[in-house]
Amino acid sequence: MTFQPVRKGFSMLSARLLSVPAALLLAGGIAVLAAAPAEAKDPPSCAAISFRSLPSGAPDGEQDAGLYKSRFGKIEVKADVKGGQATTYYMVLNGKKVDGPANPPKMSEACLKSKHVKVPVAKQTQGTCTGTRFRVVVDRSSGKPVAAFFGLQGEDWAYCSATTL
Repeated sequence: MTFQPVRKGFSMLSARLLSVPAALLLAGGIAVLAAAPAEAKDPPSCAAISFRSLPSGAPDGEQDAGLYKSRFGKIEVKADVKGGQATTYYMVLNGKKVDGPANPPKMSEACLKSKHVKVPVAKQTQGTCTGTRFRVVVDRSSGKPVAAFFGLQGEDWAYCSATTL
């Protein structure tokens, strides 16, 4: 005949009974958080999205250089490639190619400066956009929202194209 030692403190049954209310409390807290309506956030008043250039040796034709997608829209950067080198880059906003005006539209200087774009804005030749990196600055702080596309030339961001949103 063998004897089982008597355990002091809680038995396994009482430990399980104590964990049931804790589990119910945790499940209830998660259900309350899941049921809370998500707060609709407005887009930021000033934003910048940076893109890299294509590596040399890319196949000729139109190539995707970058993509940014959020609940506020979709920004694509594409390049025309000839002889393995990107000849020009351009922005596609929500599926539409942006050619934009030769001069940048009115944008907040504070927004541009906060995104490291030197004011007055340097410009690239109309119809071409080159650089070592690329940046789209979205300014919603004054009047109509504007998305402007820049290419990094040396240490300065040079304007390529823009459109109102």
